[in-house]
Amino acid sequence: MPRLAIFQPDIPQNTGTMLRLAACLGVPVEIIEPAAFDVSDRNLRRSGMDYLNHVTITRHISWRAFEEWRREGRGRLVLATTKGAVPYTDFQYEPEDIILVGRESAGVPNEVHAAANARIIIPMQAGMRSLNVAVTAAMILGEALRQTESFPNIGISGQ
Repeated sequence: MPRLAIFQPDIPQNTGTMLRLAACLGVPVEIIEPAAFDVSDRNLRRSGMDYLNHVTITRHISWRAFEEWRREGRGRLVLATTKGAVPYTDFQYEPEDIILVGRESAGVPNEVHAAANARIIIPMQAGMRSLNVAVTAAMILGEALRQTESFPNIGISGQ
């Protein structure tokens, strides 16, 4: 199943939204620190509400620590970026892909761009800067899960 990686998040509410998304979809999350806020369980619980107990979160103390972890055969790094060349719907996802979203304020540095195995973009109207990072994560994860047939089984209560 694809994973979501969040690079040095700036806004706790966006991180909470992405954690809730990951919990609902059954997607593991990698948080690459440092963050602009305290990413302790207590603070994440506040922004991720009661969904935090339903998501697997791994914290990496730095980009280098994340890269060391990833190089142990963890999968391709697929970077969501406004500088991407391939529309996210045209990209061929694999089950072990790690979808990386950048900081709300600054994206990711050149070092991270260089490490990415692929750079994808969400096509937008001319003149628009970017989508909210949580919306970006939802759109790309949805497509990755669809392509890899990794969506959770539908659990409809009452049926």
